[in-house]
Parts: sequence; C-alpha cells; structure tokens
Amino acid sequence: MIQQYGRQLVAATLAAIVFAPVVQAQDYPTRPIRLIVPFAAGGPTDTISRVIAQKLTEGMGQNVVVDNRAGAGGNIGMGLAASAPPDGHTMIVVSSSFVVNPVLYKKIPYDPYKSFAPVSNVAASPNVFTVHPTIPAKSMKELLALVAKDPKKFSIATPGIGTTPDLSAQLLKLTTKLDYVTVPFGGAGPAVGAVVGNQVQIGCTALPPTTPHIQAGRLRAIAVTSAKRSGAISHVPTMAEVGFKGQEADTLQGLLVPAGTPPAVVKKLHGEVLKMLALKDVRDRVEGLGFAINGSTPAEFTAQIRVEIEKWGKVVKAAGIKVN
Repeated sequence: MIQQYGRQLVAATLAAIVFAPVVQAQDYPTRPIRLIVPFAAGGPTDTISRVIAQKLTEGMGQNVVVDNRAGAGGNIGMGLAASAPPDGHTMIVVSSSFVVNPVLYKKIPYDPYKSFAPVSNVAASPNVFTVHPTIPAKSMKELLALVAKDPKKFSIATPGIGTTPDLSAQLLKLTTKLDYVTVPFGGAGPAVGAVVGNQVQIGCTALPPTTPHIQAGRLRAIAVTSAKRSGAISHVPTMAEVGFKGQEADTLQGLLVPAGTPPAVVKKLHGEVLKMLALKDVRDRVEGLGFAINGSTPAEFTAQIRVEIEKWGKVVKAAGIKVN
C-alpha cells in the first residue's frame, strides 16, 4: 500500500512538472501585463509598443500597460525587464540598441543571450536623414556639399549613442570623411523635435516618428537607409540610389520576456503577435508609419540577435565609439 501510494505520488509530481507550463499558459494572463519601453514616448519603439499593447489587451483579456523607462541608451529599461519575474506578466519591446549596447558599453545590466526569451521581431524600420525646411539642400549631394563648406556649422540629431540611426550617421561620417558633430538625444521623439524646432539642422532617426512631420512639411526627407524605398515616403530615394552603397540599416522592434518564462507562455504570446499582425487595421497603421512587418518566430529572432550583435559591433569599433 505504501509503495503504491509512493508510486502514485511520484507520478502525480511528474505530471505536475510536465503539465505546469500548459496549465499556466491556459490560465495566462491572470493580471495586467507590464510592457516596458526602454525609451521616451514618441519614438519608434514607443509607437510600435502602443500598437502591441492595444491589440494584446483586446486579444488576451487583460490590460497591457506601457511603462516608459528611458535612460542609458535603453539599458535602464532592459535591466529592469531582465530582473522581472519570468511569468509572462512583464514584457519588453527593444530596438537595435539591445544588440548594439553589448559592444558599446563596458557593462550592461543584461546578457543579450541569457537574460531573455525572444518572442518575435515584430517589425523593423529604416532610418531617414532629414533637414529643417530652411536648409536649402534638396538632396544628399547638396546637403553634403553644404556641410563640407562649413562642418562646424552643421550637426546631426540622433536618438542616442549607439542607436542604429546614430550609427548610420557615424557610418556616413566615416564614408565621407566629413567632420560634422552628432548630437545624441534621449530617444527619437526629442531628436525629431530638435530638428522640427530648428535647434539642430539635420536629423537621422528611424522613419516612424518622423513620417508625420515629413508628410506635413515640417521636415524634408533626404534619403532612407533601407535597401528599397519605403512605401510611407516613396518619393524619397535610398542611400544607394544617391551614390552611397553599403549604408543599409534598420531599427528592429522586438518583443522579449525574461529568461525562464515557460515555453508555452512564449508560444502563446507569439501566436497573439501573429494574430495582431494579420489584422488589416494593424498592417495599414504599422506600414503607413514606415515599419516593415516581420513577425519572426522565437528561433528566428534568437538567430537574428546573434547576427546583429556581430554586425553592429564592427561598426562601433570602426567608428571608435565608446560609452563609459
């Protein structure tokens, strides 16, 4: 009798271990979800996060609340998410700083390979070079000619040191050998606002937060860093079209959860992301802002993270960029 009871207890325990993630996924979410955005409001990561929050709220029956935690190139928010309980009730949307910061900073509060479970690279956006309308340049050639005449007069606003727009500006600087100054802000929103307000003459930012200002005439777009033109501003040429090949870059927008989150919960979240991206109103809104929809699998996103860390690490080293 005792032996039989012991066997039943062991069997029950094993069953609990095997089926615990399934049960948790079925019950999940049991309370509101915090969606950390490691940047200021108004930037591309904030923009895509609010689309995700709205649609996951509708699809999962619990409020998904955006929590902006800007600072240190995204490290503050990413560190906060890395230390959160791995139960699916804390998520984070990261940009390309997630894969740049490991080579940019001497110390970061997360391990890009071990601290998170990737869910999906939801979307990506090219970067765009813009100028204030008072600048007479209508093309990249004209703009660079102006800068060449008086480099100290011109500067380029970027969302922050080590962001892909900042690295795009640095890469152009290396290519042209022009000695202009880059001005890193604490996010795309402030950077775009600085150019709109003519505090900084030139900007290099991700396309989504910039698109409304381009369409309204508050900014003039010079070139995009994508391999092909963006449908949101199809009249604007690519960098390759204006004579600068090898300048392609985009800003990923990826959804992560803390490492240790049950695989079944990750799978459920990925399924919700795919449902969201299949909706016409979401696709129209996201693509209209200048994003390219992705929706990669967790495995694909994991592989992309490794590739991107190596890619941008080379640019950071070539440009000699350092952050203490």
